[in-house]
Amino acid sequence: MAAYTLPTPRQSTKLPAGQVYLMANGDLRLSANQNCWAAQDAMEQDIAKAVSTAGWTVVRAHPYKEDEKHGFISSQAEGMEVFRSLDPKAPLIVAEAVWQYSHHLLHGLITHQGPILTLANWSGTWPGLVGMLNLNGSLTKAGVEYSTLWADDFADPKFQEQLSAWLKTGKVEHPLDHVHPLSKVSVGSDEASLGKALAEQLQHEKAIMGVFDEGCMGMFNAIIPDHLLNPTGVYKERLSQSALYYESTQVSDDEALAVRKWMEDAGMKFQTGPTHETDLTDQQILLQCKMYIAAVRIADDFGCSLIGIQYQQGLKDVLPASDLVEGTLNETNRPPVKSRDGGRELYAGEPLPHFNEVDECAGLDGLITYRVHKAMGQPVENTLHDLRWGDWDRSGTTDDYVWVFEISGSVPPSHLTGGWAGATSERQPAMYFPAGGGTIKGISHPGEVVWSRIFVEDDKLKMDVGRAGVVELPIEETERRWNDTTPQWPIMHAVTYGVSRDQMMARHKANHIQVAYANSPEEADKAMLAKAAMAEALGMEVAVCGTRKGGEAW
Repeated sequence: MAAYTLPTPRQSTKLPAGQVYLMANGDLRLSANQNCWAAQDAMEQDIAKAVSTAGWTVVRAHPYKEDEKHGFISSQAEGMEVFRSLDPKAPLIVAEAVWQYSHHLLHGLITHQGPILTLANWSGTWPGLVGMLNLNGSLTKAGVEYSTLWADDFADPKFQEQLSAWLKTGKVEHPLDHVHPLSKVSVGSDEASLGKALAEQLQHEKAIMGVFDEGCMGMFNAIIPDHLLNPTGVYKERLSQSALYYESTQVSDDEALAVRKWMEDAGMKFQTGPTHETDLTDQQILLQCKMYIAAVRIADDFGCSLIGIQYQQGLKDVLPASDLVEGTLNETNRPPVKSRDGGRELYAGEPLPHFNEVDECAGLDGLITYRVHKAMGQPVENTLHDLRWGDWDRSGTTDDYVWVFEISGSVPPSHLTGGWAGATSERQPAMYFPAGGGTIKGISHPGEVVWSRIFVEDDKLKMDVGRAGVVELPIEETERRWNDTTPQWPIMHAVTYGVSRDQMMARHKANHIQVAYANSPEEADKAMLAKAAMAEALGMEVAVCGTRKGGEAW
């Protein structure tokens, strides 16, 4: 009988008591990792001091890379190599001051046996809070136990107490008394009946979700498994970004120029310049307009009710940013697109709902929102935003805590003050968008909104819903918030009713949050409850977060 040499796993060294690993996950894009490293390094030094104050010592789980000029894990392969050498039972902090690709280290966190803490600084400069929320949503979907913390100041006594508790026990918990199961909420009979009827219609007639390449930027939480999606009546059409690129090359210059002219006639302003690397150029806009036409035609080819374009990473080197395309698709009042033979206007008089970064949870939410609002005579345009950051209003306009909801340029113009005329298009930041492309930038108009998020937990689809108001702030305060985040992107000044900053961070299971306007506070309440009823009828576990406007309980 032949004798075989049996492989043995690489052995790791046990981490001594009183020591904790610190890990920094980053971007795939070298330019982003290099630009953001200084902020990450400064945060890590503050964390090390806080850990030391608690009587522990930080051990960095992976080295600074001198050749790349940063200390982030920048690929899934690198993440696997790092985890092969770690003590699998040691406590581990994943510290994020930047946007990160969760799949770089999700594999290791799934099998890690020691306590896990995700940690972010309260800063809007680089989207570390957004990165941490994405990782939290991905860990939740994967069924991994973890704790999470965030802080303005890591020397703050409250944070120090929470960190010490986690180091001692491996757990830190947050109050969630703002979360109410839908079964405990009074839903009007009209809204309940409408939600149920819309769910039955969707499940019977079904709908197609066009997905241009799954898995944008490692967002594991944004992929809905087919066995959870299909019972809602929605089925994926898996499309290729290479097909979108090819179709874009088949659109004539005249067709694309007509799209731009339509936007400019509606009041849109493009801030252009001559240099491709730093400016928004006419050629970039031309290609974006071609992509818009191509996306609508492909959606029509496959009978899609909604589509999502990944863009990062598949298209970033060959086409300018898809954000101008995406926000336009989400708008009812948009440039018309004809079939290839010119005989039909496609999706005439309606938006083609788009989910940014192929976030399928946002896509399903957007489709539900569209159908509920259409049936109720409410504005149908909806979009996701990053739950980017928040701060108290320094202008004295409001005493409420005001969130910065901000996404990379893809909002429907009807959400903005002035509509198309209130929108400008600026070049995307070069470190994320080497091929350029313009955004749809503006300030969301005051009004009442419904916010929501679908997520996966315990192998189930779940939905959180709530109410918020969009407030108007002086331009100086808006500029401050833009300058502390990303000034090229559209911004929404949101006040979440009955949900504090810390409650939102403790509960929310995603980097994205879905928003849609309603015509009044009372109509927004009804739209929220009808959407909740529809989601429940589709098989989701639904929770209502916070209160009505004014603080009244549900």
